[in-house]
Amino acid sequence: MVSSVSTSWLNAPTQVIEQEQILAAIDMGTNSLHMVVVQIQPTLPTFSIIAREKDTVRLGDRCPNSGELKPEVMARAIATLGRFQEIAKSLNAQTIIAVATSAVREAPNGKDFLQQVEAEIGLSVDLISGQEEARRIYLGVLSGMEFNNQPHIIIDIGGGSTELVLGDGHEPRSLSSTKVGAVRLTAEYITTDPISNAEFQFLQSYVRGSLERPVEEIQAALQPRETPRLVGTSGTIEALAIIQAREKLGMAPSPLTGYQLSLKDLRDLVNRLRKLNNSERAAIPGMSERRSEIILAGAVILQEAMTLLGVESLTVCERSLREGVIVDWMLTHGLIEDRLRYQSSVRQRSVIKTAQKYQVNLEHSDRVAVFALTLFDQTQGLLHRWGSEERELLWAAAILHNCGHYISHSSHHKHSYYLIRNGDLLGYTESEIEIIANLARYHRRSPPKKKHENYRNLPSKEHRLIVNQLSALLRLAVALDRRQIGAIERVRCEYDIYNQELRLWLRASQPNDDCALELWSLNYKKGVFEAEYGVKLSTNLEPAVVSVS
Repeated sequence: MVSSVSTSWLNAPTQVIEQEQILAAIDMGTNSLHMVVVQIQPTLPTFSIIAREKDTVRLGDRCPNSGELKPEVMARAIATLGRFQEIAKSLNAQTIIAVATSAVREAPNGKDFLQQVEAEIGLSVDLISGQEEARRIYLGVLSGMEFNNQPHIIIDIGGGSTELVLGDGHEPRSLSSTKVGAVRLTAEYITTDPISNAEFQFLQSYVRGSLERPVEEIQAALQPRETPRLVGTSGTIEALAIIQAREKLGMAPSPLTGYQLSLKDLRDLVNRLRKLNNSERAAIPGMSERRSEIILAGAVILQEAMTLLGVESLTVCERSLREGVIVDWMLTHGLIEDRLRYQSSVRQRSVIKTAQKYQVNLEHSDRVAVFALTLFDQTQGLLHRWGSEERELLWAAAILHNCGHYISHSSHHKHSYYLIRNGDLLGYTESEIEIIANLARYHRRSPPKKKHENYRNLPSKEHRLIVNQLSALLRLAVALDRRQIGAIERVRCEYDIYNQELRLWLRASQPNDDCALELWSLNYKKGVFEAEYGVKLSTNLEPAVVSVS
């Protein structure tokens, strides 16, 4: 049974936005860096795009031996991001949200690069997982296309990865990110120009093999007799559609959203492109010079995906990850209540789903979460300064703290870290998942230490402080339900600032229960809390309230 915990963190006050805002979203892709600047009208609620920017930086052009981002590429990226910042500021953007995807995610020096970005230009960039990227692409497409509750497959071909999503406007049924992208395949598998028959055939086979599993997942999630519509997003697909439209119509449609590209036309185009060298491809009307270098690999990905999916045509959508970042921001700020409303609770649902997957005792976790949030709320402003965002991360960690039992009881806190860190929680950034995993890791045994690799993975001192302070609260919350029977009914905190003492007034649930094990566990675990906050902790047990009928 899942009770109040699934929504209890929402009870915290949230920021209410009533005035129009200018917001910028930056997508640091493997091939290009993109920015969209939008005006949000919260009363509708909707957003209108007022500017778009793009620079082909090629973050995916990494060192072939080490896989690291190259210094000159990082310098180009930082320069572009600085220019994007200036443009956003000139348009009066109050907030800039930036996300990094495949190239930065996979590079050994990716996190160092993001720290360098923040140090040099003051821009904080969120690293997101492949599944989270797919979810935000879904949100972006939903913001610009009506699904009418009918199944749609979305394909987004990037420089380093291809995302496939199945959804009908509600919960996405399937989210996947596969390491086949136009830049990656061109760099790794195409050495001839024009491409040789042997390389072309290998490329086709490699792509087909890579996409088989995500396509099977989509097919398994479809109901009998459902015929999904295929929607294509991002630069490669837009370029292919523009080339084909120019040849058929003599012009590129504006807007491009809604334009249809058939598999037959795509196959004809692929057969032509494979016979041309790069300069000949660049001369095709509608083809940019940088796009011509990677267009064949991208076209092959699309051709093989459509073939495996058994669809004959694709509809283009110009909205994608950048717009999805905007929609996600609007959802988290409570601005959207229409057909996207269901998506706003994606974090809670993802946490509960993960807990169920690892057979977590949700009644116990529910109580621990309630205790953790109660302690958080009653000590806020007295012992800590954290707000609603950190409160939500504590809630997630409380629900999932015991998931490591799925692997083994022994060192289960360490297993919890691993399962959370690698469990594809949706709606969170990589940094937030790292915090949740560390909080769960430190609900018992050793406090956080610099020698622990998981603790070192936290990107900043601020993140480590969150883990230090909130894991100490989580320890107490776990102790309060030591027997996992709900022995403690209520917790009330009383802070004596003069004596630097926090008193916990506990009420037993049952008459004649001395809660000895809970009190012992609190006494055993309080050392970490006292050391972290510099206070003394004392406990007082009040008897259960006996109702007189």
